[in-house]
This record gives sequence, C-alpha cells and structure tokens, in this order.
Amino acid sequence: MTPAARIAASIELQELIDFAANRPADAVANDFFRNRRFIGGGDRRFISERVWRVLRSRRRIEWWFGASPSPRLLIAASLMFEGSTIVALSEVFSGAQFAPAAFDRVERALLARLEGRSLDHTGMSGAVRYEIPDWVYPRLEARFGTEVGTELAAMQEPATLDLRFNPLKTTRDDARAALAKEGHDAELTRLSPWGLRILGRRQVTAGVAFQTGLVEIQDEGSQLVAALVGARPGMRVADWCAGAGGKTLAIAGTMENKGQIVACDVSAPRLDGAVRRLRRAGVHNVERHLLEPGDKWAKRRAGTFDRVLVDAPCTGTGTWRRNPDARLRLKENDLLELVPKQAAILDAAQALVRKGGQLVYATCSLLAEENEAQVSAFLDRHPDFAVVPLARAWTLEGEPPCTGDFLSLTPARHGTDGFFGAVLERLA
Repeated sequence: MTPAARIAASIELQELIDFAANRPADAVANDFFRNRRFIGGGDRRFISERVWRVLRSRRRIEWWFGASPSPRLLIAASLMFEGSTIVALSEVFSGAQFAPAAFDRVERALLARLEGRSLDHTGMSGAVRYEIPDWVYPRLEARFGTEVGTELAAMQEPATLDLRFNPLKTTRDDARAALAKEGHDAELTRLSPWGLRILGRRQVTAGVAFQTGLVEIQDEGSQLVAALVGARPGMRVADWCAGAGGKTLAIAGTMENKGQIVACDVSAPRLDGAVRRLRRAGVHNVERHLLEPGDKWAKRRAGTFDRVLVDAPCTGTGTWRRNPDARLRLKENDLLELVPKQAAILDAAQALVRKGGQLVYATCSLLAEENEAQVSAFLDRHPDFAVVPLARAWTLEGEPPCTGDFLSLTPARHGTDGFFGAVLERLA
C-alpha cells in the first residue's frame, strides 16, 4: 500500500471503531482486516499502530479541538503532534486514488492551530492528561498518592504480548525456541516462571507454537493470579467465572492434568470457546458447567472443593494499556452496577469451599471498591473466612512481588496489567 492508502485505511478503521462505540476496538479491527485480506502484514501493523496511537491520545486531541473531531481529523492531528506539517499532510490528503480526500477550509484552519504544538499542555486536567474518565481520576489519585502520575503514565504505554508456555506439552526453553523459529524473539518474564514476553503487536496465533498448544496468550499478571490459586495434582478446583478458560488452562498446568477442575460460567458461548483451547492444550481434567437461574449444581456440591477461583467481572481498569478504547466507554454507573454483582458472585461461590479450603478472589481492576473494599465486605458477611496473607499464600519461589495481604499488580511497578488477588480460607 502507498503511504496515502495506509492513512486512508487508518481513517476507515477509526470510523468503524467510532461507529461501533460499545464494541471493543480490537474486535472491530479483527473484522476489518478479516474482510480485507489483500492488506499485507506490514500494512496491517502500520494501520493498527496508527489507530491505537489515536486511541491512546484521544482525550488530549479532543482537548485541543474543544470537541470530538471526525476520524480523519483525529488521524491528521495525531500525525501533526508527531511533527508533521499542514504542507506535508496535504500531499497525503490529496484526494488522489486510494488517498484521503483533500482538507476543506474548516479542516485546514483547525489543523493549522496545532502546527508546532506538543500534544500535552499544562492547562489539561489530570484526567485528560492521562486519558482516563474524569470520575476515575480522584479514585486513582487517592490510591496512588504522589505516585499517581507514574502509575497512569505507565497505563498509557503499549502493552507487551505475554505468553504462557504449556508445561503439559513443552518446557519454557523449547517453547521459546519454537517461537524463535517463527521469527518471534521472546524474553523470559520476571515474575512468572511460565511467562514469555514479546515486545510490540505481533501475530502469533497463526504460528505452529500456538496452534499446537505449546503457548497460550496470557498476561504475566494473569499467570500470577492463577498461581495464587495454589492448585496441586489431585485437588478439586472450581473456576467460577471461567469465561473462555484462560486461567483454567494455567491451573490445569499446575495440576499436571491430575485431579478435577470445573470451569463454570453464565455464558454458553464463552464456555464453548474454552473447548477448543482445552483440546489444543492437551488438558483432560476439566469439565464445564453452565450456571443458570435455579441451578442446583452448586448446592449439591457445597463444601467439596479445595480451591475456588472467582475471577470476577469488573471495570477492567487494570487492562487499559492493552485496551485504551475501554477507558472511553467506562461510566461511573458501570462501577455502581458491578460492585453488588461481584458481591453476589462471591456469596454464591463461597459455598463450594470445604473447611480449610480457599476462595481466591481476583479482578483486573485498580479500583478499591472492586478490590480491598469488596473483600472487607465479604468478610463482614462471612466471618467463617479469613484472609491468608500474601506471604503465606504465595506459591512460587522467592518473595512475592507485593507487600501486604493482597496481590496488587500495576504496570508501573511490575510491568504487568493491573491485577488484584486475595486468598480467603474457610475456617469452619
């Protein structure tokens, strides 16, 4: 593709993302490229990176315009903030074949105000500067204090591509070698003994290493949450909000395919998606259960599980470096609806835990309402549970990466997505 055609395609993808405002941008992008197979790999990377740069800077771009600009102005503005000029952009926005239409008088005037400017400005609020909703900023400021700028700046950086090697099929070194044969230079993750990390947005799912189940895509922080479950061969484990089975797969690896895992979820399509992943990974000790209204499955199995993982639905604020568009969709009412939902899920799942067994509560959120406050409220309702301090709950070699009672990971401190994990033991 010509440079102009790449920009035109970037604008088209940005238009589709804006039109499908309630749909994740990566899902829109996947459909976009699937329907345009003539676009080569290098062009795909350029287009994706251009649009994702806009997603990571949208609030600041809108601040300069004083409103929400059109997709073509968003793309043009992002290029100008990277040093381009009106003259140079006019050669790209020329209206020629496969090129974007030429700027009209109004567009040219709006863009002229940006020439020579820096994207950041001292007049921006903290929420605009760090690309988060206004109502979220004071919550994170209260949590991180003087470190809020460092933490939120890390949230604006692109996420790495983290993989987990599958111990049921290979070793870490062999998985790394298999990726190298496909042109992927993977480094070892610092905290997870199963992790391999690739920098940048790379396509690994079409390769042999992924297709044969040697590796699975999973953030290092998510791998550590799975390790926090402490599942061992022969145990009975329930993954209460299993979804498509990412943590189920990791738990099966620590159990060496011995014992029983029940992957539960309220979504049949998500559980059906887990089947393909389990088969590819060579996992044999997992059964699935669809949670439905009036279901007596949990009641009949009360007090029979050694470990129960509740990876609760949450705001996903810890994944914003990976999903920058999600921060634009999140509303305060979403949090207000999620908190009681999380509490209800915990109340239901705890019944499965045997005496001396453990309930592991996890989110990919940075908000206290979904994390520490949720655990505190649970303990008030269920005095037969107690927190297992992280130093005692930690199942991996070496010291845990966090101090205090809970696993609390952030991009700035740990190089992972933001994750929270609490281990609660049933006393009686």
